[in-house]
Amino acid sequence: MDRIPDTAPPLFALTIDDGTSTPVLDAYIDFVVASAMRMTFFVNGVYESWTVLRRKLAPLVESGQVQLGNHTWSHPSISKLSGREIVDQLQRNERFLRNTYGVVGRPYFRPPYGDHNSVTDRITGDLGYDRTVMWYGSLGDATVITPARLLAAATQWFRPRHMVIGHANHPAVTYVFPQLADLIRHRHLQTVTLRDVFGDEPLA
Repeated sequence: MDRIPDTAPPLFALTIDDGTSTPVLDAYIDFVVASAMRMTFFVNGVYESWTVLRRKLAPLVESGQVQLGNHTWSHPSISKLSGREIVDQLQRNERFLRNTYGVVGRPYFRPPYGDHNSVTDRITGDLGYDRTVMWYGSLGDATVITPARLLAAATQWFRPRHMVIGHANHPAVTYVFPQLADLIRHRHLQTVTLRDVFGDEPLA
């Protein structure tokens, strides 16, 4: 899955991965609060930001404004892992989500680097992750970029039905949150979590 069904009003999903930087994740949380956006984060529990910021983020998760999905424990390329290692990565991260935030990531799973295939899909599906989440548009911030470049990417991809990927890793995005909010408002986009649109029921 990489986009949202055609609806009125136009829906838009911003999905944020990783969380290697505590200050960037902290700024994202402030942005969610200030803008009333609904957003999905794909968590790697190995990064301390998710633990350090638990008390600040947890109320947004509890209210449903923020959804947490499974992005594996430590962000490996899963096609290079054994079946047992894939299971360990997902189950360990699922335990982290449950123990830290009291929620489950299932059935939503984003494979690190977008790397998955029919073999990994079968393994993750057997664990209950039958919604492999990709994206239709990117902020381009998996590596260090300028705020101007990130804003240009947002201008290109913040559109109805788009499921856009970003990362809570590098500071560029923290300089353009007001402009991102303006884009969403001026384009009359209604932000959603993936659960808002797709629910939690198995696909089969």
